[in-house]
Amino acid sequence: GRRIQLLKGLPATSTVEENAAAGVSVYNFNVTASPLSSQGVAILPTIVNSNPLTEAFGIESKGGLEYRVVTTGNPVLDYETMPKSFDLQIFVEDTTGRTDLDILTIRVTDKNEHPVFRGNMAIQTLTIYVLEGTPPERIYQVDAADPENAKLKYSLTPATLPFLITESGAIFSTKEFDYEKDPHCYFLNVTVTDPAGLNSTKTVNINIININDERPYFTIKQRIYRIPEEQRLGTIVANITAKDPDDEDSPSRLFYSIQSSDRYFSINPSTGVLQVTRRINRDALPLRLHPNISLIVRVEDRPSNGHASEIELTIIIDDINDNPPECNPSAFRKEANENTTPGTFLVDLRNYCRDIDIDPSNNQFIFTGLSGFGSNNFALESTVSGRLVMSGTIDLENATNPGTEVYTLTVRVQDTAYPNYSSKYPFYILLYIIYIYIRIKAVNEFFPVFSNSSYVFNVSEIAKVGSSIGRVHATDKDWPPTVITYSIVAGGGTKDYTNIFWISPTKGDVRILARLDYETTQKHIFTVQASDQEKSTTASVTVNVLEVNDEEPVCLPNFYSFQVPISLAVGTNINGFRIECQDRDSDPRSFRYFINEGNENHHFTFSPSAGSNTSRLILALPFDYDSGLDTNWIYNLRVYITDDNLLSARDKTTHLIKTGTVTLRIRVIPNPTTAITTTPGFTVVTRRENLYSGSAWYVPFVITLGSLLLLGVLGYLGFLLVMWVRSYCPQAGMSDLINSPLNISWRKPTPQTMTKLNTIFDGEARDPVTGRMYEFNTRSGARRWKKSKEPLQLMLAGQVTSSATDSSSQGRDRPEVASKKEPSEKRKELTATIKSAAKPSTGQSETPGQDGLRLQKQKEESEGRGLYSPAPQGRN
Repeated sequence: GRRIQLLKGLPATSTVEENAAAGVSVYNFNVTASPLSSQGVAILPTIVNSNPLTEAFGIESKGGLEYRVVTTGNPVLDYETMPKSFDLQIFVEDTTGRTDLDILTIRVTDKNEHPVFRGNMAIQTLTIYVLEGTPPERIYQVDAADPENAKLKYSLTPATLPFLITESGAIFSTKEFDYEKDPHCYFLNVTVTDPAGLNSTKTVNINIININDERPYFTIKQRIYRIPEEQRLGTIVANITAKDPDDEDSPSRLFYSIQSSDRYFSINPSTGVLQVTRRINRDALPLRLHPNISLIVRVEDRPSNGHASEIELTIIIDDINDNPPECNPSAFRKEANENTTPGTFLVDLRNYCRDIDIDPSNNQFIFTGLSGFGSNNFALESTVSGRLVMSGTIDLENATNPGTEVYTLTVRVQDTAYPNYSSKYPFYILLYIIYIYIRIKAVNEFFPVFSNSSYVFNVSEIAKVGSSIGRVHATDKDWPPTVITYSIVAGGGTKDYTNIFWISPTKGDVRILARLDYETTQKHIFTVQASDQEKSTTASVTVNVLEVNDEEPVCLPNFYSFQVPISLAVGTNINGFRIECQDRDSDPRSFRYFINEGNENHHFTFSPSAGSNTSRLILALPFDYDSGLDTNWIYNLRVYITDDNLLSARDKTTHLIKTGTVTLRIRVIPNPTTAITTTPGFTVVTRRENLYSGSAWYVPFVITLGSLLLLGVLGYLGFLLVMWVRSYCPQAGMSDLINSPLNISWRKPTPQTMTKLNTIFDGEARDPVTGRMYEFNTRSGARRWKKSKEPLQLMLAGQVTSSATDSSSQGRDRPEVASKKEPSEKRKELTATIKSAAKPSTGQSETPGQDGLRLQKQKEESEGRGLYSPAPQGRN
């Protein structure tokens, strides 16, 4: 427990290189023994602690009292991932109990290390597969890193190979490989080097994969064959062989077929063996006349749409003596469902066959030689019975199934008697061939499946009606493929159309039946169904409507008629007229106004001419009728409003631009008796209509119900009023009601004298100085002061109460009570005023807007005075 200086050479600092192996000496030191210590050291120098903690160092004895600090190799020191310095606390104790504790600081120094590969190349030899015919391209990206994070350099050896590597480590092929001509495998050494020259190398194997790009060729030399007639079914006529250059030294997997309309032979699609598949009778037509059979044999390297070659073979049929059994019919057609249980009976052949030989020993026959493509799925119970049964299970959807719906089987009906009538073929056994066609009926086992669970189509809102917007597709695993029918079963409608989409029942092509409108509906969702007549499935279709500028500016009013004085000042807003425009798919600043037609001598313009949804009609140039410059008194202006103000000149050529129109009818009024200094004012009457919507069915119901309740309440109140009158006024009779001063509608009418007009004044205006109204003829320019009390005044109940001798002063002294007429009387007076106006001359007419404007002005004047007074009689 008494500490003295026992460790000689400590504390100290030393260094060690990273990745040092186990046992490398780091530092040497001595232990000084005390004179009192007879046996030296009781506790050998030991590392009791380290900062940071590590087991990478240990202490070994060099002999005597000399020691050294060494590396343990666990863990291996790494400059990049471990601490750079370690403080080791070394403890020692002698036999007398004296101790010492000192620190040894060890610093780890950096060492340049080899680069390392990462990814697959770090753990295995990399193999890359490249298809022949592939154009030069990048085939792999090498991933390597330097422990010191230095920039690495990549290289390939040998350099003669058709590959290169970039600075980033990407391996590229430099040619298009041909499997039949080029090596099939390349070995590349990928070397990565750091700036100090240290490198690492890995091997990359590149295998060239063969593809089908060559045409097969026949290897047979013989093209003419001779066979006798009545050969057994399955007799090999020839072994057709071919080779495919793509298969090189391995056996070729080719597919053989007969292209000509041959009925005697078949060829094994896999082996090329040409066999007899039907009775060959040399004595019957057509072989009686043409014993040579020409076959076109085709070889392909794929079952369909592959590379192919053809060869013509000639087969000569030699005649023999024969008399086989006969069967009627000689061919049978039966049906069986797929997955039919083995052992199921199909047909009894003995019921249809007989031997024409009279001797019973010669008319015995047997059934043998069941053959044909897929004959392993069928069997004969015995050669005597001739009962054909299923021996296997046929699943049309099974991958091993050849996909044949009709199996063509052949059965030999063989005569058991020895043929003693032929000396040329004494051992030839006569036989008859039966053909059995078994049609395997498909069972609908699977539901149709769409290629996608949902479809999304993006369609412009200006797409033409009837255009295709997309296609859905569904498949059915059933074999043979069933006809799939498409239909829309839900959605796709609007309030105006039950369904605005149509789908082709056979192709799944989706088309639009009505115009799409982004401003009304931005998205349509509907459900399509695919059906194979028995089973069906559905998928969702979403149609996103893409916005296009397809809405025209709509302006109010779109038609207007008014009059302007000839002396109206330039720059005046004519009659305060302005138009206000709206466009559902354009900004209000996008409008541009210009007069396209009728603006002779450019008297009129709009301000502002662009950039606003409102614009005023301005007089741009004065009228000049005196010099003859202007001759037209009526201007029919056609104003165009376009929505292209915000588009650049280049965009105007590509973007869709819509135009709205406004029609203005302006009549120029000749000079009145007094100069006009102000502009007459007019009131615009706007008519609004409420249109009934089918979706608001409850509105008429509520209105009807409310009306019925209101009528009931009013009827009940009327009944109470009658009862009250009878109870409080029992003596009041009809004569009292007639003589009552309140019953002004029963007054006796006074005759009205009307003045016949000889001159037709079809226009009127207000004098800006005196404020009086004057009338004028639009054709002759004749003018006169309007007699303000000229319109006939109608009394209540349609009676006229004015006199020709009344003066204007009497009109002014009329009692005030007369101005409080009911609105119905005012409307009648206004009607009389209109009727008293002269009709236009022949060939001259005014527009409805002018008639409505005069009616509104007269109504305003009559209401301002409170009544219409009889006008004094005078000359016209």
